[in-house]
Amino acid sequence: MAKAAKDSVASPKKKSSTGKRGPSPYNLFMKTELAKVKEAEPSIAHKDAFKKAAANWATAPENPKNSAK
Repeated sequence: MAKAAKDSVASPKKKSSTGKRGPSPYNLFMKTELAKVKEAEPSIAHKDAFKKAAANWATAPENPKNSAK
């Protein structure tokens, strides 16, 4: 016996009325910080520069976890 086919009516995808979200504070920080790290050390590999920039996020004032309570 063959299996009964389910209704394969495709439902239309809902479009978001708000569009794309903006960049997070981390993304904004990383964009500027990565440029600063690479400017300070031009010969550094991208991977290592990214690690340094990410480590700087922990103490950055832009980090919401570091904001005054």
